[in-house]
Amino acid sequence: MKLTKERIVDAGMAVFAEVGYQNLSMRQVAERLDTHAGSLYYHVRGKDELLALMADRVCRRAYDAGTEALAALPPAAAWQDRIEAQATSLRRGIAQHPGGAQLLAESPGMLSTGALALMERLLSTLLDAGLPADHRPIAADTLLSHVTGFVLQEQNQPAAPPPVTAELYADLCERFPLVMDPLTQRPGQDEKFIRSVRLLCAGFATLARP
Repeated sequence: MKLTKERIVDAGMAVFAEVGYQNLSMRQVAERLDTHAGSLYYHVRGKDELLALMADRVCRRAYDAGTEALAALPPAAAWQDRIEAQATSLRRGIAQHPGGAQLLAESPGMLSTGALALMERLLSTLLDAGLPADHRPIAADTLLSHVTGFVLQEQNQPAAPPPVTAELYADLCERFPLVMDPLTQRPGQDEKFIRSVRLLCAGFATLARP
């Protein structure tokens, strides 16, 4: 099969899912494609460009998912609902790829039309919300960073919590009573995410102008 940039990105995503950001190499990608590493450089200049292309693909697919989510909203949906739809679809899009959040957080700073599209649409929504021009870029960047960070925590979360003895638990309750309070509500991840986005929107709303 002919070697193309798309196939190289496919292989890169597969290798990345297995070995992670730091351990991915062009040699491993070439082995996945049953070719020599030198052949890849006709299409991709190196690992940094490959990582950027992979991150761009994640963003472009998340953008398409966001388009579908927005289309499903009623025509008169509030700007907060449109922000929530975009943030939720982005979270799901990143989470579909093992290590996807780390990829977006650490990929080299190269031009990504996928990331720019996500930012442009968020800025447009915040413009409709009435946020002043000097606040819109910060608000949009805060939202994108929050989503990426949230998924990064989810993807790095251990399968099981560390064991805690009764003695240690009592000590923790004494030292950190608010954190350890059994009456403190601890929602599931989905509810936690939605509520966190709504808190951000509530903050943005205080800056909005009619």
